[in-house]
Amino acid sequence: MRAQTRQGLRSSTRQQGGRRRRAVSAAVAVAIGVMTLGALAPPAASASDSAASAAAAARPDAVQQALNTLVRDDGMPAALASVQDRNGRLRTYTAGVGDLTTGSKVPRDGQVRIGSNTKAFTAVVVLQLVGEGKIGLDATVDTYLPGLVRGKGIDGRRITVRQLLQHTSGLPEYGIHVDDDEIRNRYFEPRELLDIALRYKADAAPGATWGYSNTNYVLAGLIVQKVTGRPLAEEMDRRIIKRIGLRHTYFPTPGQMTIREPHPQGYHRNPEDGPLRNFTEMDPSVGWAAGQLISTNSDLNRFFTALLAGRLLPAAQLAEMRTTVPAGTSGLRYGLGLTSRPLSCGGVYWGHGGDIAGYETRGGVTDDGRAANVAVTSIPTDEAATQHVKDAVDRALCG
Repeated sequence: MRAQTRQGLRSSTRQQGGRRRRAVSAAVAVAIGVMTLGALAPPAASASDSAASAAAAARPDAVQQALNTLVRDDGMPAALASVQDRNGRLRTYTAGVGDLTTGSKVPRDGQVRIGSNTKAFTAVVVLQLVGEGKIGLDATVDTYLPGLVRGKGIDGRRITVRQLLQHTSGLPEYGIHVDDDEIRNRYFEPRELLDIALRYKADAAPGATWGYSNTNYVLAGLIVQKVTGRPLAEEMDRRIIKRIGLRHTYFPTPGQMTIREPHPQGYHRNPEDGPLRNFTEMDPSVGWAAGQLISTNSDLNRFFTALLAGRLLPAAQLAEMRTTVPAGTSGLRYGLGLTSRPLSCGGVYWGHGGDIAGYETRGGVTDDGRAANVAVTSIPTDEAATQHVKDAVDRALCG
């Protein structure tokens, strides 16, 4: 989610300045380079194939090097990656330690809080309902939530569903007005999050410009619930998670502060030059439709691969999702809950990315079937570390 509770909930696009972090605990330093590698069994190899494989194995792996850099140079307690090639072969990587106190290993493909990747799931549910004729992309918010969205320069009769999903509504961000320590133990109703945002004036007129705001997706989730008469979490589970077999992805229930399956501990700095604090256990309701899901890198690869392959949306709605507008100056473009980012080897990859206190995830899939997701167990606090996470994804997809 980046755009945030001081720093803990950030959107997938903002970069923060500050001093580069080089201090790494002794436990982390000892664990640099730990890697788990899993792949589908290859066919029997010839002597020349074996020689080539041995030579390749002797070379440092670019993805592992990138994860090691995140731990060694950027102070990430742990980094994890899952990479899938065009043929569906999967590799998983780890670096660092899963727990700074005990020095335990990082669980291979462990669960993490995936923050704003949740937006892609929410957008898919909305677009499925569009395909079913139950929601209109260019219908106004007031069509579904009459009279709910009113404020200083804010009128739900002028904001469309498309503008919510594309972050062109001009709605203000609620996350920057909630303190990290408050969100850690407090359950927020979605309407509370909206009410926080509506205390402030609009950032822009609807449709005037792109501007990331988690408020957009809280409203999108409320529309889903109004149209279906069912909780958003149940719709996500039925329409996406069970449909494509995401066995390690779930929407935490109210009051559920722990992570169910093996996972690395998540750490948070606030202020940005302060010490790392363990933030693994928290109430994620402040994210809701914008950032509450828990998943793994491999499940995220499966989700984005299925999405781009047309297994979750009709062709017309997938085309709408992939219709993008510029988002900043780095080549990032934003569609309807889906981003595209240029690759150093040419082309783009499609995904989202997300941050929530304790974790950052980045990654996506290419049109030719490559997939990669990277997670780190603390939100980067400077430009260099943020770029190194993006570099790790780029190496995985261009390798």
